[in-house]
Amino acid sequence: MDKIKLKVLGISYSQTQTGAYALILAEDNGERRIPIIIGGFEAQAIAIELEGLKPPRPLTHDLFVNFADAYSINIIDVTINRLEEGIFYSEITCDNGNSRIKIDARTSDSIALALRFKCPIYTTPAVMEKAGIELETEKNDDREAGVSKTTLSREEQKEKYAQKTLEDLKKMLNEAIEKENYELASELRDEINQREKE
Repeated sequence: MDKIKLKVLGISYSQTQTGAYALILAEDNGERRIPIIIGGFEAQAIAIELEGLKPPRPLTHDLFVNFADAYSINIIDVTINRLEEGIFYSEITCDNGNSRIKIDARTSDSIALALRFKCPIYTTPAVMEKAGIELETEKNDDREAGVSKTTLSREEQKEKYAQKTLEDLKKMLNEAIEKENYELASELRDEINQREKE
């Protein structure tokens, strides 16, 4: 079966469902995008890994990775293989060194695990045909193209934290991680990285 390789482009607030997020997957060698509506917990699990944040205690997907490592199980790939009535279905290909099996899983969980195992994400041509959209104005203005940004511009971020020292920001980052406020932690980490570059 032919497969289309995907990459995680990002997560934004859903403009259609309150309290939900849109996970945007992009065709690796193409212009099409697949938006998938996911819940807040799942969005957090994906965002944490995308941002390289380390929670003080393992979250559910991290626990799965630890469990898999303990029993020498590896995830080979994730495939979004069906789209029925607006619901995406996925399967995870696992290998323990002796056998390879496919496990049915929610797409949001599959992506969270794929990021942690650093394995490829695929979809089928049929799913891409049904759900893929091409955003012509994406490079110029993501807002006009229907992708809402949740991050502050550099100028807004600089102004917001102008009164804080680098040490203040690092302390705030640790507190945000302890309180599991990963959206704030991501924003603070970006500000710290910018300050250290300047």
